[in-house]
Amino acid sequence: MSYEFFVGLRYLRAKRKQTFVSVITVISILGITVGVSALIIVLSVMSGFEDTLKEKILGLNAHVVVLGMGHGIEDYGRVGDVSRSIRGVAGVSPFTYNQAMLSSASSAVGVVVRGVDVKTVGEATVIPQMMKEGSLKGLSVKLGGVKGELPGIAIGRELASKLSVSPGDHISLISPTGTMTPAGPMPRMTTFSVSGIFELGMYEYDSSIAFISLGNAQKFFRLGDTVTGVEIKLADMDDAARVADDVMRELKGPYWTRTWEDMNRNLFSALKLEKVTMFIILTLIILVAALNIISTLIMVVMEKHKDIAILKSIGASPGSIMKIFMVEGAIIGVIGTTAGAVFGVTVAMNLERVVSFIEGVFHFKILPPSVYYIDKLPSRVDAATVITIVAFSLGISFLATLYPSWQAARMRPVDSLRYE
Repeated sequence: MSYEFFVGLRYLRAKRKQTFVSVITVISILGITVGVSALIIVLSVMSGFEDTLKEKILGLNAHVVVLGMGHGIEDYGRVGDVSRSIRGVAGVSPFTYNQAMLSSASSAVGVVVRGVDVKTVGEATVIPQMMKEGSLKGLSVKLGGVKGELPGIAIGRELASKLSVSPGDHISLISPTGTMTPAGPMPRMTTFSVSGIFELGMYEYDSSIAFISLGNAQKFFRLGDTVTGVEIKLADMDDAARVADDVMRELKGPYWTRTWEDMNRNLFSALKLEKVTMFIILTLIILVAALNIISTLIMVVMEKHKDIAILKSIGASPGSIMKIFMVEGAIIGVIGTTAGAVFGVTVAMNLERVVSFIEGVFHFKILPPSVYYIDKLPSRVDAATVITIVAFSLGISFLATLYPSWQAARMRPVDSLRYE
């Protein structure tokens, strides 16, 4: 152990006459601990939130969507075959997209009705895996088919609660574009049987989307043999732009494509901006702690001016004096950063338990699903983010030691010992 490290460590542990200096030291350590842990927890939550949104959004929506230019797609079979031949495509399924109203005995709600191919919908979305009650098999019953047998419809759990229905109950689907009669336009209405209830865990989807079979959607909304578009699921979601370009190049027709990034650009851009903003704001906590380190070292230098003079008198160089106080400040930074990293990672990895405990104690919901996109607080600890925060904190702590250490190294022994 070098004598600079030994003396610096001794100054940190020694009982000082000025208790205030020791208090400032503890505050500096706590400040860095709070800053580092807050950064890790907040950024982990934001990373988890972003991942959860991607998972839920892309669970219902495909990575790439092929749409018709100004109208639906008639040759969707060919579009699907061409899309399947593209490298990186994992699944393809046609769909329709229309707005309508669902009515039960107790309520009526406006919804988005998606017509899906029951055989291929599992290739492009996770809807079949998200069914909590019933299944999608009931969707295969044709509209106006066997007398007395109603076509099926799948709805979200929140939507089922609004309508007060369960699997097997009957609900009416009403189209806003009605049929012209001698008495004027009349809305089209058909009775469906609730064949299944799904839950994506995203309130916006669980409360406003219903699924019926592709054939029934074409017949009810009078689409003929056209669909709104073709969904494409990829093996690698980050490859969406390349696949979209390849699909357009192979189709050579009146089509256009949209990737998941295009459809959700504003949302994920806002999340990235918030992440950077929170990093900057919470870094101020570490900067305040660094100012406390500067204050601590300045007061230690003032307190130890005689020791500095003696060390210089017996041959200590200005560089050695500087190292002593840099060691003391660096130790404060290392202790605070280490404690903050351990605490932050521990809380971030067990955040769901912590949130459940807080909600149980104070009897309130931190994330009401009717307000937020999700119903629980997610968290993902990213090793690179933790390392960056730790390195940033240690760097700030080190820089905070430079000025007080430099002032100590500049002290002249004769000035410190003149009146002793």
